[in-house]
Amino acid sequence: MRRVLWISLLLLLSFLTACAKPSPTPSPELPSFPLNSAAFEYGQPIPRRYTCDGDDVSPPLRWEDPPENTRSFALIADDPDAPAGTWVHWVLYNIPADARSLPEALPPDPELPDGSRHGRNSWGRPGYGGPCPPSGTHRYFFKLYALDTTLDLPPEADKKQLLKAMEGHILAQAELMGTYGRQ
Repeated sequence: MRRVLWISLLLLLSFLTACAKPSPTPSPELPSFPLNSAAFEYGQPIPRRYTCDGDDVSPPLRWEDPPENTRSFALIADDPDAPAGTWVHWVLYNIPADARSLPEALPPDPELPDGSRHGRNSWGRPGYGGPCPPSGTHRYFFKLYALDTTLDLPPEADKKQLLKAMEGHILAQAELMGTYGRQ
């Protein structure tokens, strides 16, 4: 009886693995490029100004050396430590290929003058929403993707829609992580 149960379990796991869709996130084999901020360094606390306890404005970001055939960039900032699952703080896509930075306090307009488009964050609005953990210290990942295309997504797409649209178009990725804990 146990043997039949184990075989059934193994068959079920094999079936589920075969049916699972590959993750839309890039694999570790993808090239990377540097992403930095004048506001904080990788693994360091995000200043209060960029959180719900401060001015709740987006931090300045800068990058360099993306792949030569980059056609646009996409940015996702999220908190994997949120109690209800990953909380999305910022979705921005169709950032022009020649851009090498985002200014502090980027306006939350659904579409920006340079053609960049804000997606919806977990609060259901376009633009940046700063760290605001209910308790403890959380990690906030800013992930910038170099893409081989400009995405055919309307303003205010969510993270899930963006990840799906990016599938097969990610050339390289950059990452900056900061922390924040409320006092």
